[in-house]
Amino acid sequence: MPNPPSKMAGGSSIFPIFTKKHEVVLFSSTAIALYGYNQGMMSLVNTNYSYLKTMQISEKSPIVGIIVSVYYLGCALGAVIASWLADKEGRKPSIFTCLATTSLGNILMFISGLSMHGSSPWKGGALACMLAGRVVMGFGVGGIDAVIPVYSSELSSDAARGRALAQEFQMNIFGLLIAYGINLGVTRGLGKESQWAWRIPIMVMQLFPILLTSFISRLPESPRYFMSKAQKYEAQKALEELWSKKDAKSKIDDLQEAQDKENGAKVGYKDMLLPSGSQFHPAMVTVMGQINQALTGYGAVSVYGPQIFQLLGFDSWEAKYLTLGNYISYFLMMTFAWLSIDVVGRRKLMIWGAAGLAICFIILTGLGGIAQSLPGVPDLAVEIPGSVTLFVATAIFGIGWLATVWLIPTEIYPSTARAQGSAISVIIWGLANFCYHYWLFLVFAVTNTFAGWWTWKYTPESGGRSFEENQEFFGSAREDGSWSVKKVDGGKFEKMAGNNNEEEDCEQSPLLRQRR
Repeated sequence: MPNPPSKMAGGSSIFPIFTKKHEVVLFSSTAIALYGYNQGMMSLVNTNYSYLKTMQISEKSPIVGIIVSVYYLGCALGAVIASWLADKEGRKPSIFTCLATTSLGNILMFISGLSMHGSSPWKGGALACMLAGRVVMGFGVGGIDAVIPVYSSELSSDAARGRALAQEFQMNIFGLLIAYGINLGVTRGLGKESQWAWRIPIMVMQLFPILLTSFISRLPESPRYFMSKAQKYEAQKALEELWSKKDAKSKIDDLQEAQDKENGAKVGYKDMLLPSGSQFHPAMVTVMGQINQALTGYGAVSVYGPQIFQLLGFDSWEAKYLTLGNYISYFLMMTFAWLSIDVVGRRKLMIWGAAGLAICFIILTGLGGIAQSLPGVPDLAVEIPGSVTLFVATAIFGIGWLATVWLIPTEIYPSTARAQGSAISVIIWGLANFCYHYWLFLVFAVTNTFAGWWTWKYTPESGGRSFEENQEFFGSAREDGSWSVKKVDGGKFEKMAGNNNEEEDCEQSPLLRQRR
């Protein structure tokens, strides 16, 4: 029997003060934490001697990188399939399928080479099973990455979408932190020769899909999905689970008006990827957002954190503990992301974030050069400022570039293209990660400068506006014959929209704005 709706609008039948909106954020945050956990899970698995022996590869074998990278190809394909399913059957069925797929991939990874007598290569079958598990898991996690931001944003108010998604991505870092902490703990406790030092982190991940699949039935389907299928009554009921009946009635009228404007027009990937397509401009904003996030260079910092600390002069275990400390700081500093994203706006955070990262990488270039080329310099003269700079760079990336590039694609497309737009974002992210020496920092300083310029020039500010208002930018751009934010509609989209809703409740308004 399905869970009954709460007696109070937006309330929970379990905890009266824990509303249905909170349940949506908690569910979405846990799903994004799953994505973060998976990112950090393989960090020390790849150096485990039992794992390498089971896969019949050396630590420096290119197969190690291939095992990691095929996951991202799976993500790209999974995003396409999940977005199609989300539009055809609904956001919730798509998410459930992705969670089940993730669980299957996780099981395949865990059993790879498992035998009654310890770890075994399975006559080469262990490697094949691990590769299959990584690809299957990629299908699931890529789908989650594509659909969860869309689902979450469609159930949030216009003024609070940024805060909700940034909170979810703070949990992404929490998942990354937990994975690295478990890896570090079991490696330290059991040793690199133990098969359980690499199987336990994989096994723990299974908790995420189990918890999420058992909870998803409590949540409403996206009202915008129901409206796209002409199911107005179901959309009304879904809204009433989140808002009062009066507010739900107002919102259903707005959704009906938006749906009438869209007029059921179907949008395909060719409409996004061909210059003549109706959604080519927003698709390019999406693509360049993910490319620019990759150009910030923090993906390499995240993956090779211990090696970077070693580059600054720390020994192996010191570098690992500092990396753990950096992740803890990363998680805490993400608080400033969700406090500021709906007040400062997406564009400013990204532009200033790129500038800050460029400065940090210039500093790290100099410090890395000193550590490697001038042995007479005291270790602490490099280690302390280098560590501080790396911690600051991590915080800047989290605040300015982590959540923003995933949020914007959920805000700038019509309902019929929103899932595909989010899928394109995942595809570019996956390919960028599939395709990283201290001079690398200088490269990142240059690429961050480019990322900041491109954002300033071409990315509209989508914060504080309805989905429909954001789409006006692309219509005006076609009329004005320019993609430059400064030139489109008199520069209206350079800044966040003014807050004209004086009666907006405290839960929906940005937290920093409440204190003014």
